[in-house]
Amino acid sequence: MTKTTKVLQIDARDNVAVALEELSAGAEIALRGGTLRAVETVPAKHKIALEPMAAGAAVTMYGVLVGRARTAIAAGARLTTANVAHEASAYSERKREAYAWTKPDVERWRTTTFAGYHRADGQVGTRNYWLVIPLVFCENRNVEALREAFEEELGYSGSKAHRAQVRRLVAKLRSEEEESAGSEKAGRARRVFERIDGIRFLTHQGGCGGTREDARSLCGLLAGYIHHPNVAGATVLSLGCQNAQPTMLREELEKRGERGKPVLIYSQQEAGTEQALLEQAIEETFAELEKANAMERKPAPLTALTVGLKCGGSDGFSGISANPAIGHLSDLLVALGGRTILSEFPELCGVEQELIDRCETEEAAERFAGLMREYEARARAVHSGFEMNPSPGNIRDGLLTDAMKSAGAARKGGTAPVADVLDYPEYVRREGLTLLCTPGNDVEAVTGQVGAGANLVLFTTGLGTPTGNPIAPVMKLATNAALAAHMPDIIDVDTSAILSGELTVEQMGERILAEVVEVASGRRQTKAEALRQDDFIPWKRGVSL
Repeated sequence: MTKTTKVLQIDARDNVAVALEELSAGAEIALRGGTLRAVETVPAKHKIALEPMAAGAAVTMYGVLVGRARTAIAAGARLTTANVAHEASAYSERKREAYAWTKPDVERWRTTTFAGYHRADGQVGTRNYWLVIPLVFCENRNVEALREAFEEELGYSGSKAHRAQVRRLVAKLRSEEEESAGSEKAGRARRVFERIDGIRFLTHQGGCGGTREDARSLCGLLAGYIHHPNVAGATVLSLGCQNAQPTMLREELEKRGERGKPVLIYSQQEAGTEQALLEQAIEETFAELEKANAMERKPAPLTALTVGLKCGGSDGFSGISANPAIGHLSDLLVALGGRTILSEFPELCGVEQELIDRCETEEAAERFAGLMREYEARARAVHSGFEMNPSPGNIRDGLLTDAMKSAGAARKGGTAPVADVLDYPEYVRREGLTLLCTPGNDVEAVTGQVGAGANLVLFTTGLGTPTGNPIAPVMKLATNAALAAHMPDIIDVDTSAILSGELTVEQMGERILAEVVEVASGRRQTKAEALRQDDFIPWKRGVSL
C-alpha cells in the first residue's frame, strides 16, 4: 500500500485512491512521483481519481477492475455513481496457474488453547446450548409456549404459561441436590443449569408449502444447527403433514455425521392436543437438560475453531482496515490447521478469478464458478443482478459499485488457498478456507455460516449493524473510530488503529485473535450476546443479494 497523509492508494496498479479524511477543493496531496490537486471536495472514505479518465475507461482499485467511467473524469475529481458504473472482470471455470502461498508465522499460537465443550464426534463448542425448533411454521406458537415455560423458571429470562410444571420439576431437582449437598444452596437465586448457556427457541416461516428444494434446504439448515458443536441437543416440534418431514431432517443429520446427540421429535397430529404435546416435550426435555448440564469446558487447540468471516453495513474503509485484519486472522487459523468460512457470493463479484486461482483443486474451482454463474442467472431471471447489491448506506460512504464493494469484502478471506467450496446449507468438511454460497444479506449469511459449523463469527461493519446469532457468538469489528465511539453498545473491537498507522493489519489481526480466544472460552460475552441479538433467517433459495 502507498500511503500519503490524506489518501491511500491500495495497489500500485490503481488509478484511484481512498480519502482517509475529507479533502477540500484545491488541496494538494503528495503522491509517489508528484502531487495531485483535488478539483472538488472529496469526503472521507470516497475515491479520488489519480489520473484523467476518458468516458469508458477502466476504474481500477485493489488492482482489479471495479467499474467504468460513464463520463470523462479529471485527475483530482471525486468518483460518484454519476460518473462511474459497475463493471467486473470476466472469469473462467478453471485455474489459470498454480497458486503459491507463503504462510504467516504462527509459532506463538501453536500452544494456545481455548476452553471449549468437547463433543463426542470431535467437534468443540464455544457455547453450550439446547435448541427448540419447529419443522414447520405451524408449530411456532408451541415453540413460544415452551419458551414461556422454560426461560424464567430456569433463570434465562421472563415468562408466563406452563411455568408451574417446570417449577415443580426444578423444586424436585433442587430438593434432591440439597439433601445430598447440605442446605447452603437453599434459597440461593441462580441459574438452574449453570453449565448450559441457554435454551434457544428458533422460529421460521417455512416447512409447509413451497418446493421440495425449499423443504430439503430448511431441513439441511436445521440439521446443521442441531449438529453444531455449540449445541448439546434439540427438541423438534412437527405438525405431521408438512413437506419438511422428520425423516428428511434425520437424513440431513446423517449426512453431517450426526448419530449420538439427543434429538427429541414430537408430532402434534400424533399427540392430539397441544397440552399433551407440550407436557411430554417439557418432561423429556428437562431430563435431557440435566444430562447436558454435566458438560464442562476443557482446553482445546485453536484448530478446533471454525470462524465465519462476515461484513455488513460496509463503508469505504472496510476493505483497508477491518476486512484485511480478519483476513490475516483467517490466514493464521488456516496455517495452524483451523477452519474459516467466507461467504456472501454477490459480494465476490469481480474477484472470482483470483479466488478460482486460489482453489486447491480444479473441482473446487469449477464448483465456485458454477455457483456464481447460477446465482447471477437467478438474479437476472427476476430483473435484478449483482450490480444492485450496494445499499444506499454503502454508496453514501464510498462503495459505488458492487465490484468495488466486493474487492474490499473479499479481503476477509486473507490470502490462503481455498480448500473447499460449499453450497447452502452444506456443512464444513475440510480444514482451511471454505467458500460457502450465501446471500450478502446480513442475517441470512450469518445464519448460513453457523449452520455450516462456524462456532464463532467475526463481523466487520463501517456503518453499524447489531446482527447476532442464537447459538454462536458474533464479534462486531468497527472499521473506523467514529463508529466505535457512536455505537459502543454493539462494537466489540475498533480496528481504526490501522487507518491512523498505529497498528499494521497483521498486528490488528493478532490482537483480534487474542480476543477470539477470550470469547471462545466463555470468559467474555460479545455485545450481540449481551443484547440477546438472536437473529435467525433461513435463506429460501430465491434471489436475495
